[in-house]
Amino acid sequence: MELSIRVPELVKALQRVQGIVEKKTTMPILANALLRSNGKDRLTVSATDLEIGLTADYEAQIETEGAMTLGAKELYNIVRSLPEDLVTLRQAANQWVEITSGKVKYRIVGMAAESFPTLASFENVDFFAVDGRMFREMVDKTLYAVSTDETRYNLTGVYCEPVSGSPGLRMVATDGHRLSVVERPTEDTPAMKEGVIIPRKGLAELRKVLDDGDQASRIGFVENSAVFEKGGVSLTMRLVDGRFPDYQQVIPTSSSRRVRIDKAQLANALKRTSLLSPDKAQGVRLDLTMNAMALTANNPDLGEAREELDVEYDGEALKIGFNFRYLLDVLGVLTEDQVELELTDELSPGVLRGVGSEGYKAVIMPMRI
Repeated sequence: MELSIRVPELVKALQRVQGIVEKKTTMPILANALLRSNGKDRLTVSATDLEIGLTADYEAQIETEGAMTLGAKELYNIVRSLPEDLVTLRQAANQWVEITSGKVKYRIVGMAAESFPTLASFENVDFFAVDGRMFREMVDKTLYAVSTDETRYNLTGVYCEPVSGSPGLRMVATDGHRLSVVERPTEDTPAMKEGVIIPRKGLAELRKVLDDGDQASRIGFVENSAVFEKGGVSLTMRLVDGRFPDYQQVIPTSSSRRVRIDKAQLANALKRTSLLSPDKAQGVRLDLTMNAMALTANNPDLGEAREELDVEYDGEALKIGFNFRYLLDVLGVLTEDQVELELTDELSPGVLRGVGSEGYKAVIMPMRI
């Protein structure tokens, strides 16, 4: 196989697969990217970790058709350091590949393309269109709440389900201490009979694809996989095989106290106060009185921090503790300038949302402080 391709085009191709290729694996081939000719003017670059697979086409001049696999990280580091705009890859004997760009020449060893895992391909996927920016927002507002505890397998992804009664999509994530749910209308009715759990890593890679250009996007679910396509890029993800908990039971249906406050003011106060929060507990206490909120953190080894804020609040006095990182995570994905915190008592979960926003809420369990 021999081909020539613009360096920026190959850099983009290899950059896309860096998060998918396995760095430490018992199957060395999974650390490689597959480069395969597609006619005389297209190069297909693929990578997989057996759970997630990405394939995309790029413009190239194919001199000799064929396929090769090379270490994705090593090739990426080489290509992005090249001084010229054009690079040539020529396959030699015993899987060696010569890389030439101007006066620079590398010679690296690859692996047989035949040993690269066969990527899943689905012919009868019932796709539905999604707005790329909207879907990116939905991922942002749920991904942070996904559990990192692999023993709670059914919580290691984002639950995705159709909205009943109207074309729309709902995404939910929880780690058992907090929950995030976002709902948005869609042009097409989602082609899915029931909810599915999309894995955390797959959504992290999907977010990168969504950030790359404004081409039309579509997603579909078939068998035990999700398939996302956008502008010549195809991303397949094996769904989490588990039953997502009944999240509706966690969301408070009513609250007796509402606090309204400037988002940036609250975020900055949390960052300052949390400097003296206990390392493991990461707790901050909120003391509410008429139109005032005091944030307090107490660390027996360091001391105490306290900051008072002006807020809109006319309810009864309340003292409640939260993990400050959970609050900051929510504030980080909200786009509104004002936020509202809904509370009932010191033992009930709080609901945080942007003022004026529809379809998004974050539920955070309190902690004893």
